This record gives sequence, C-alpha cells and structure tokens, in this order.
Amino acid sequence: MPTEAGKPFGFDRPIPRHKVRPQAEQKPLPDTQNYGTERIIGANVPIQQVGISNFRLPLQYRTAAGELRTLETSVTGTVALEPGHKGINMSRIMRTFYEFEQEVFTPGSLEGILKAYCARIDSPSARLKLRFSYPMRKDSLRSDGSGWQFYQSAFEGKLDAQGGFRAFIHFDFVYSSACPASHELSLHALEERGVMAIPHSQRSNARISVEVDPREDLTLEDLQQLAERALVTETQVMVRRADEQAFAELNGEQTKFVEDAARLLFAQLDGEPRIKDFQVAIAHLESLHSHDAVAAICKGVPGGFTGECDDFRQLIV
Repeated sequence: MPTEAGKPFGFDRPIPRHKVRPQAEQKPLPDTQNYGTERIIGANVPIQQVGISNFRLPLQYRTAAGELRTLETSVTGTVALEPGHKGINMSRIMRTFYEFEQEVFTPGSLEGILKAYCARIDSPSARLKLRFSYPMRKDSLRSDGSGWQFYQSAFEGKLDAQGGFRAFIHFDFVYSSACPASHELSLHALEERGVMAIPHSQRSNARISVEVDPREDLTLEDLQQLAERALVTETQVMVRRADEQAFAELNGEQTKFVEDAARLLFAQLDGEPRIKDFQVAIAHLESLHSHDAVAAICKGVPGGFTGECDDFRQLIV
C-alpha cells in the first residue's frame, strides 16, 4: 500500500548498515585452512594438485611478426599440498597471478609465477596452464580472399620439488582427411561400372603437445606451419568456388588414414630442433562410420610424453 508521499510501504525507512570498525580494532579473522593437523578430515596424506581452474582475464601474447595481441585466457593454477597442512589459501593462486598480468606471456614466462606460487603457498611444486584461442590471418587457396583462423592453444608450465622447470605448448590443428580406401573404391566404380562415386572425407583434429626449451622462441605460427606442411589440407576460412575446387583437388592428392596423419606429423616435429619432446593425439570424425578413427604418437623421450590419450572425445570440434 502506498504511503502519503506516494512511496511504497517501507521505502521511507532508513536502510540499516553494519558499523565497520577500523582494521586495527578488529580481531583477526579465522583462517581455517591454516589450522593444524587436528583439523584435517580424512587421511593425512599429500595431495598432488590443488588450486583454481578456469579463472579468466585478458592477457598479452606476441605474434611471430612482433605484434602484441590481447586475448581472453582461461587460467588453471595448482600446487602440491604436503601432509600436515589442511589446505591452501585459494585466493593466493589468483592474487599472485594478477601481479604478473601485464607481462607478455610465453611458455618460459610461467616459471616466475610458479616460483611465486611455491614461495607464498609454501608448496614444493606447482603447475600452470593458460588456454586461449589464437587468431591467424589465412589466405584463400586461389581467390584473393582471406580470413581469420582460430587455433585452440595453451601454454603450460611445471615446477618440480627440485626447482626444475618444464615448458609446454599445446596446439590444435583442424584439417580435412579424405579416406584413401574410399578414394580407390570410387575410382574402381567409375572404371569398372561407369558409376560416379564421391570418396568420403571428414573434419579432423590433431592436438599437438610439445615440450620446449624456455630459452628458445618457438611460436604458435611455427607450429601451424609444421602441421600444415605435414597434413596440407587445413580447413579453410574464406571460400569461393575456385577455392572449393582447389580444396577438393588437395584432398584428392593428399588422402590419408589416421595412421598416415600421425606419422606425417611425427616426421615434421621430429625434424624441429627447438622441440625437445612431443606427442600428438588425433581424431578423424568419420562421415562413413558412426564412430571415429583415432591415434596417438610420441617422440619416445625417456621420462617424457608416453603416447597416452585418456579421452579422444575431447578432440571433437
């Protein structure tokens, strides 16, 4: 019901506010995570990773041409927790990272952040991964068009208990794979029965993971060029009829099974001296079958990548 002043009932009452004491007069706030072992619930054992996943902020990256690019980035930061500690102060993961937000990020630049994590959270080891979508301008195959291709990418750093730092780049390359068997069967149908057939092809994804020397400058553009030299048939952005015809010709010349794609990428990556170790997980999203063809391959460095892929479904694009 309105009051005489025409305001809804109760809106003429003052809004109560809590009195805030000066900081010096307040008692210290409880810090539950820093309680002793008597407050640990469950087994008093180490936790290999604990932290924050997917906090986002705009970060700067430098292109191969030297230009700065600001990209939305999803950050996951974790540390190891030793026995005798109930937990960590989660906000320190984010607050510490924000002290470095004005940097131009590279795989090697993650080392300083990880050392700060270990020092401020009293942890023996830490991990950090930055995920972002990286744009590159790509020309059309035959026409004078061009457009932006976006590559799902990540920089990752690991700092172990002995202070050893390892840097990684993860890079998704999306391409078309035309089936060699289907190609041969289509030619056979034309030659033997005079029937026109179209071989099947499909969008495919190769997730390339490389370990790099933090002092070396291996760019995302470098990885894109290695992948394109290996597989040739990258999906296109700006396409006119002439470009579509060129793409069909490329697929006819560059048929490949998933096994072929794995070995082609191996040959290119193994020949790049700036790459210390690598692994590739591949999925061909079959247009013939209701399932996918998959493969994983690694360089075979002792203590490095193992060629394992826990879930190929994450490669579906």
